[in-house]
Amino acid sequence: MTVMERKEAAAQGAQPDTKQAADQTVFAILAALSFCHFLNDMMQSLLPAIYPMLKTNYALSFTQVGFLTLTFQGTASLFQPVVGIVTDKRPQPYALFCGMGFTLVGLILLSSASHYGLLIVAASLVGMGSAIFHPDASRVARMASGGQLGLAQSLFQVGGNFGSAIGPLLAAFIVLPFGQSSLAWFSLAALTAMVVLWNVGGWYKRNHAAVAKRAKAYGAPPALPRARVVATLVILGMLVFSKYIYLASLSSYYTFYLIHKFGVSVQTSQILLFVFLGAVAAGTVIGGPLGDRFGRKYVIWVSILGVLPFTLVLPHMGLVGTAILTVPIGLILASAFPAIIVYAQELLPSRVGMVAGIFFGFAFGMGGVGAAGLGVIADAKGIDFVYAMCSYLPAIGLLTVFLPNIEGPRKRMLKTV
Repeated sequence: MTVMERKEAAAQGAQPDTKQAADQTVFAILAALSFCHFLNDMMQSLLPAIYPMLKTNYALSFTQVGFLTLTFQGTASLFQPVVGIVTDKRPQPYALFCGMGFTLVGLILLSSASHYGLLIVAASLVGMGSAIFHPDASRVARMASGGQLGLAQSLFQVGGNFGSAIGPLLAAFIVLPFGQSSLAWFSLAALTAMVVLWNVGGWYKRNHAAVAKRAKAYGAPPALPRARVVATLVILGMLVFSKYIYLASLSSYYTFYLIHKFGVSVQTSQILLFVFLGAVAAGTVIGGPLGDRFGRKYVIWVSILGVLPFTLVLPHMGLVGTAILTVPIGLILASAFPAIIVYAQELLPSRVGMVAGIFFGFAFGMGGVGAAGLGVIADAKGIDFVYAMCSYLPAIGLLTVFLPNIEGPRKRMLKTV
């Protein structure tokens, strides 16, 4: 066999693997991304989970607590769209590995910070790690989806939700008893994620060209005028605004609310926060596949507006009722985000990294601004007022009626893929 024949045979032998990677859902990659998302968001959730300890140790006001969240989420918000735009034009297979390195350094600094200024720096480094991780991981999840876009986004995002849910428990049973320095123990989680993401980067590098070409067929752009596309993205942004401002009221201040209103211990408040965040994780799993089956717009409509009756009742409930109501609130509200991401990517399928960066970044930004603003309001008006005010936010879900129907063209196209 000549050299040319050997090369031709090798090329023909490689084609099935490449086509298989492009046409089938690569669950090993989705599992790896979900696992690393779990570790990433678990580490990040340690910061808000230890707010009561930091508030006591450093004599912080609610406003200072809010600005810690603003620093972390604001950094992520500003840089995520930039990362998405850059990697759309020039894919970086090992960007995820590098991003986790920022989180590692931020976590170690957070464990040894001796004053508020260092806490701010640590929070910004953790935010930078998030800015790199989320848009590129979302892009790789789409590449590995095999056309099951909602399922892929749900599997990717649920890892982060479970990580966010378990963070308060780890804070309650490890960080609070052993002190702020025990945060350094979690650097092992960052190192583990870096090893896994190095291997994901290798898959990304080997399969990017074939998979990216095939993945463009998963979301053919709808025949909408540019102005309509922009208006639709604005509406989706408003829906994200309502979702994440409300989530900020729970994730950042729920423990304070429970301690203030019901006199529970810090550990009990962390466990109840875990219950809420666990419901958020379950809602994320449900939202993506439901969007694949019934359409993104319907999932968005039900998930954001459907939570309104529960949020309106929550401020008037006792401890047991509050704990119970946070389950449907987290479950219903969280089902929206995978559908929103995929819906937006279908509007701009050639800019999936940019779209993921904008929406993840906007979500983080709204969470940060919301946390800071709600902290100021809590200092001025009290924590009870914050929850009464935020209960009306899901009413913004009425804007869903103005979203165009783009599901039909997508479903017809998928049948021909």
